[in-house]
Amino acid sequence: MRTEQEMVKLILQVAKEDERIRAVYMNGSRANVNAPTDIFQDYDVVFVVTDVNSFVMDQNWINRFGEFLMIQEPERNDKALGADVDLSQNYGYLMLLTDGNRIDLHLQTKEFMLSTYQEDSLTISLLDKDGCLPEIPPATDKDYWITQPSEAEYFSCCNDFWWCIQNVAKGLWREELPYAKQMYELVIRPRLNQVVSWWIGMNHDYEISPGKMGKYFELYLPNEYWKMYRSTYTDGDYENTWDGVFITCELFRVLAKEVANHEAFHYVEKDGQNMMKYLTRVRALPKDAKDIF
Repeated sequence: MRTEQEMVKLILQVAKEDERIRAVYMNGSRANVNAPTDIFQDYDVVFVVTDVNSFVMDQNWINRFGEFLMIQEPERNDKALGADVDLSQNYGYLMLLTDGNRIDLHLQTKEFMLSTYQEDSLTISLLDKDGCLPEIPPATDKDYWITQPSEAEYFSCCNDFWWCIQNVAKGLWREELPYAKQMYELVIRPRLNQVVSWWIGMNHDYEISPGKMGKYFELYLPNEYWKMYRSTYTDGDYENTWDGVFITCELFRVLAKEVANHEAFHYVEKDGQNMMKYLTRVRALPKDAKDIF
């Protein structure tokens, strides 16, 4: 597997030798000094070019990066699906190479670059032949820090969690596993993750990133809480999923109350208590039940 030094050298060499490429910049985890480094980090690179179409029409130039296991072209796919995409302004190649390296490379016109360049605080300039890249502060993950919640945001999160948990219970009782699992993962887990993120944020003055999709939760949660969080992931067994639901509720309750105490918010204790009684009752209901209570 080629090293970071070798990959960056190759990327810059390709850019320097092609007159159509006028600037190169990088964002993502490799621009973040706080991100853990490992062999799976992508190279998120942008070439600022004079003409995107000339690269797209003749794609032999990407072979300079090596042999490919697979390539995805997101903008081409979106266009084929009917999206309003201007392929002449911005075009991407997501490339997984046979040595294990991955390059997410986008081609952008100068005009497109100027409209987006300063939107991501994790951006570093690698090459600028014409001085076209605007001046930006040193790269930082500040744009990804957890935002301190308002009381309305906090209440909405808690209210959604306790209201929607009944749908998971209903799906489990009916033995509608796809419905129950999707309701659990697509509706309940985002609320749990939000409270986990706020809890982490409040313990770091809201100057920290939990990582994309909470990938750094394990780094910032105490071992007791992390064990609980890990136990919220279950298999396809109904009883195991029920166990995970109750652990999810307990972890949510504990963290939500701590966030409320820290932020001087009101946590509606009654909602959680009532819904825990409801879940307990539904779990115990026989399949021929004619009434919930």
